[in-house]
This record gives sequence, structure tokens and C-alpha cells, in this order.
Amino acid sequence: MELIMKCLFFHYCIYISLLLVLSGCNDQRGTLALGTIERDQIALTATANEIITSQPMTEGSTIKKGEVVLTLQSQQQQTRVAKAQAVQQQAQAYLLRLTNGARPEDIAAAQAEVEQYQANFTDKNLDNQRIKQLFAKKMVSTAERDRAQTLRDIAQSELQTAINGLKKIVSGERIEDIKQAQAALVAAITDVTLQKQILQDYTIVATRNGIVESLPYHIGDRVMLNTTVAVITTNTTPYARIYVPESYRVNIKAGSILTIHVDGIHKPYQGIVRWIATVPSFTPYYTLNGSDKARLVYLAKVDFPDSGRELPAGIPVQVEMPHER
Repeated sequence: MELIMKCLFFHYCIYISLLLVLSGCNDQRGTLALGTIERDQIALTATANEIITSQPMTEGSTIKKGEVVLTLQSQQQQTRVAKAQAVQQQAQAYLLRLTNGARPEDIAAAQAEVEQYQANFTDKNLDNQRIKQLFAKKMVSTAERDRAQTLRDIAQSELQTAINGLKKIVSGERIEDIKQAQAALVAAITDVTLQKQILQDYTIVATRNGIVESLPYHIGDRVMLNTTVAVITTNTTPYARIYVPESYRVNIKAGSILTIHVDGIHKPYQGIVRWIATVPSFTPYYTLNGSDKARLVYLAKVDFPDSGRELPAGIPVQVEMPHER
């Protein structure tokens, strides 16, 4: 009997010990927020609807800011740049002509034209006077008189046009015309700068130091505008992406210090909360009841210290939740 009692007492002690251990595990799990290690990622997008012509980087390779990730076919854009440069040269030449004034040979040609039309007007005017005298003597018809008057008027108009042209050449262009030409040149220069920048963007470069995480397209693929063509994982200090239970949300804010446990590493890290969501990731608030409320979680990001800079992404973590104040 005594032996039986000792056995029962021994099993009872083991049972109580297991209950205490399980209870401790459950309590410990309830005070932890689970998640994974993450790093900031940069998505590079296509700047045009074109074909990929080169891709010097491979997935997993280390890349520095400014290094080429891939290039797009750019013949059409090169043509646009050449056209914009031609327009700029044309605008510049036109402005130069306006500001420099006419050449001596242009002035001489205009003067000769005035003299020519002056002589023609003199002849037509004399003919008109002679025809009028003959018409007064009834020696010519009305049609001949009218024809002589018309030729005289045409000659006078041509002479006046030549005189105006000579005055314009000698006195120079109006200030309004020069300002308009200057504005046209500025617009042409701006367009050249824009087209060159667009051409430069056909070469897609890394905007941060990091590792090439993904290259979803290959040489020869045609990509659509704004399609993600590369993903870079940055070399910045990683963070823990965790889900905070609802009961601990009120005690956590940006700047809070939390203890982070990383699978496979014995020593914990002291992290700082970068951000925590204000909207829960589970049941909407308008359908909450007592049981749903306990299952709400809030997404949070906890930055590792510099000592965790080399931690790889994707490793599970557990973050200790603060006690109620």
C-alpha cells in the first residue's frame, strides 16, 4: 500500500509540473508578438514602353547607387533629341539674324529695288498724264484712260512696298519681334534638356546601395511603361515586421523600446518601434464583439540596432510585449 501511495504521489507531482510548464509556455507566448525580419525594398520601374537591350546585373548580386541595372531600346528617343536640337539651332540662327541686322549686300539690293520701282513709277505716271491729255481731246477711249491710271497705281504701290522694305532693313527689327525670337529660343533649349533627360532615363540605374532581389524580365522582353523591372533590397539596418496583439496596442507607440528574439541567436536585441498601425488587421471595428476583440492585431515595424545590420531577411522573430502601466 505504501508503495502504491508513493507511486501515485510521484505521478501527481509530474502532472503538476507539466501543468506549470505548459501554463508558463502559454503565458510566455501570449506576451510575444510574432513576425519576421524585413528590409526596405526599392522597386525600379520602366520609363518607356520599350524592349530591354541589356541587363548587366543578375539576381542576388550586390549593387551600388548609380550602377546600371538594365537599359531600354532608345532609337526613337534619340531621334526626338536630334529634332529638338535642330529646332534650337534654327531658333538661335533666327534670333542672331534679328539682332545683328541686315548685311551690306542686303541693303544694297533693297536700294536697287527702290530705284527700279521708282523709275517704273515715273514712266507709268508720265504715260498716265499723256493719256489723260489725249482723252481730254477725245483722241483715246475711256478704257485706255482707265488702263493707264491702273498701271500708274500699281507702279506706285510697288514703289511704296520697296521703300518700306528698305526702311525695315536699315532701321532693324522691332523689339517685339526680337523678344518673341528670344522666347522661342528659350523654349527650344528647354525642350532639348527635357528630351535628353528622357533619353538618360532609358538607362535604369540603382537609386540605393543593396542587393538585386528580383529581375522579372530578360533581354528582349518588351516592358510596359511603369512596370516594375527590378527590385533592390537595401543595405540599411533591417527591422522586425510584427503583429501586436490588441491588448498591448495601447502601451506601444513610435519610439518605444522592445526586446527582439531572433530564431537561432541566443542574445536578444533591443529595438525601437518605427511605426505601428492605427487600424487593426482583423475584424472591422463595427462588427466587434468580446471574442473578436481579443484576436485583433496591429502591424508594427521595430528597427534593429546597428549590431543587427547583417541579419538576413525572412528569419522569424518574437518581440516581447510591454507590461501594462
